Amino acid sequence: MPKGPVELRVGGQTYRVVATAEEADLHRLADVVDARLRQLTAPGRQVTPQSLLLAALSLAHDLEDERGRRLRSEQRAREALSSLVSRIDAVLEADSAESTPPPPSHEPGLDEGEVEFDFGPGLEP
Repeated sequence: MPKGPVELRVGGQTYRVVATAEEADLHRLADVVDARLRQLTAPGRQVTPQSLLLAALSLAHDLEDERGRRLRSEQRAREALSSLVSRIDAVLEADSAESTPPPPSHEPGLDEGEVEFDFGPGLEP
């Protein structure tokens, strides 16, 4: 919901804007634009619409660069996490294989399902 008008000063000019953003945020953003404008405008020169456009393009370029860095960073993080999960899975599978007893082998002379058991000396069934 739009709030009341806010006066922002950029490039020596005062602008009245109505926006849903907080007033403090608008002033902070206007300060960012004003600082970039001062970087791009020679001292003593008047701010023109072209210099405002140049400042906007410069800030948009910075935003695009930052987005690209963030996306690359997120991709590296996903790849590292995937590699880590794969390594953990491999260790767990190896550990599981070591702790699982081998299946019983079928002894010759026994029918399927029969198991030979040694009761010890003198303890025949």
